[in-house]
Amino acid sequence: MTRPRIVVVGAGFVGVECLHRLERKLSPRDAELILISPQDYQLYLPLLPHVAAGVLTPQSVAVSLRRRLRRTKIVPGVAIGIDAEAKVCIVRKTTGEITAKPYDHLVIAAGSTTRTFDIPGLTDHALGVKTLGQGAYIRDHVIDQLDLAAAAVDEEERRARLQFVVVGGGYAGVETAACLQRLTTNALKRYSRLDPSLVRWHLVDVAPRLLPELGERLGVKAMAMLRERGIEFSLGTSVASVDDTCVKLTDGRSLPSRTLIWTAGVAASPLVTTLGAETVRGRIISSDQLKVPGYDGLYAAGDVAAVPDVAKGGDAICPPTAQHAQRQGKVLADNIVASMTGAPLKPYIHKDLGLVVDLGGADAVSKPLGVELHGLPAQVVARGYHVMALPTLTARARVLVNWGLNAVAGDDFVRTGFQDNKPKTLQDFERTKSYLAPEEVKAYGAEVRAQA
Repeated sequence: MTRPRIVVVGAGFVGVECLHRLERKLSPRDAELILISPQDYQLYLPLLPHVAAGVLTPQSVAVSLRRRLRRTKIVPGVAIGIDAEAKVCIVRKTTGEITAKPYDHLVIAAGSTTRTFDIPGLTDHALGVKTLGQGAYIRDHVIDQLDLAAAAVDEEERRARLQFVVVGGGYAGVETAACLQRLTTNALKRYSRLDPSLVRWHLVDVAPRLLPELGERLGVKAMAMLRERGIEFSLGTSVASVDDTCVKLTDGRSLPSRTLIWTAGVAASPLVTTLGAETVRGRIISSDQLKVPGYDGLYAAGDVAAVPDVAKGGDAICPPTAQHAQRQGKVLADNIVASMTGAPLKPYIHKDLGLVVDLGGADAVSKPLGVELHGLPAQVVARGYHVMALPTLTARARVLVNWGLNAVAGDDFVRTGFQDNKPKTLQDFERTKSYLAPEEVKAYGAEVRAQA
């Protein structure tokens, strides 16, 4: 008898937790486990701003898949299409070769990409904070601007290189601006030719207030902390256009700058559009059992899925956060095993534990279990949460050592240069141009059926 094949797309919290649990619940004779991922690590995304700022090394937040998954076959590539009728997932390997992976059970956990808009110059000049490569590249880029500004003869060029613009008033934008502002502030002690008053960080967001998910009081407190450190805010406005020397805002102002970091929200992976399933706000509609209605053997969870938030009730859907993704992965594994054995499936229910925002140093705002905290108590909660959420003891040890070493010894502000010849656009870093059109997916599916 042929073993059922369980294919998981995406090595984020959902995918890795699901496979880790399946390895424990199923023997090698029970099922074949396959993971499709372009990387051989699980990225702990909430700490990526710390990598961009040099507080943590990239390896600290990149947890080796082979430390957790001992018998899952890892296919290095990107899932670029799904034919649910043929039960085939189409994969572009990292070599460029396109292959089809038949499945009996498919978990779509492809995550999300940076959400962009039709703004002139945005996709060519904006930097994102979504992948490990982007985090490493931003660090090199910011330090490079300091080096070039210190060597510049023209005063206007110096000012433009020392003005940094971050778009997005959510967690990613606020934490990125906060961590990188600390990087430049500390670095200026080593740049005797630079006037500290020329270094400016500007946070832009179309929303009327910062961090709306945390409530007005903590949003105001976070803004006060960052404003005291010199970060400027432009709320209720956005970017009108951007080129390699200037960022123009919708309120008519122009900010001479060589750096635009774009964190204005996320969108579900383009893989969603190849399936043709019903969506809500671009995310696949999933049942509370994490199944995609109307499709046999198909599951969706995490950032890519609109999962009902049973704990909240009503029309609420689970937010795309790590705490939900980790728990959804475990429920997914249980439900896949249940569907194989004929047992009843269980719903996904989780009451949100709260939110944390690390602003670097002793600055933070947190809301654990609804309790509002700021300053050092909030920072203790934030970092404690991150350490416990990391999936391995090795990763926890690396992060704790890195934090301690950075606090004691500081940073040397070295540009690695590893990304100098790499693509710099959002689409290239996040591979958003890789996906197939629905008609191409059907053609591959037909080819697989013909060979079966």
